[in-house]
Amino acid sequence: MQAFVSTIEMKTDAKGRVSVPKAFRAVLAADGFKGLYCLPSPDGQSLDAGGNGFFATIEAKLADLDPTSFEYDLLATAFFGESEILSMDKEGRIALPARLKAAAGIDSDVVFVGKGHKFQLWSPERYTSYRQQAVQQARSVLWGSPGPTSSAPSNLDAPAGGAPQ
Repeated sequence: MQAFVSTIEMKTDAKGRVSVPKAFRAVLAADGFKGLYCLPSPDGQSLDAGGNGFFATIEAKLADLDPTSFEYDLLATAFFGESEILSMDKEGRIALPARLKAAAGIDSDVVFVGKGHKFQLWSPERYTSYRQQAVQQARSVLWGSPGPTSSAPSNLDAPAGGAPQ
């Protein structure tokens, strides 16, 4: 399985379209989907996007629920009701609907962030803030909350053994 990886900032063109990064288009093509599914992320800060694999993950989550239940109805509304299927032109550009741009605070620049089975679209300002928090919390998950005498690394690089010494 190919995965969406990397962080790439792109600018919108005069018509408000943005190019999906070439590496992300390759993953979508391998997935067999010519466009992409796009919806507001549960965090309310960005947009989630992907192809058939991403959509299958959402369907699997819903398959665990009784389709007549209130929980199913809530998730189906959040996932399916809020989703858009976006087409890519031959140059790999998409036009984000105003509703989705507003949900993610996207204006002219878009940050594409790979998340494995999906990718996210962020405004640069929101992503900068989120990334700082995510890195701090990831360090805590990986190495525990560093105390005042902790020797946890102060940058993203762990020692060769993969854990702080």
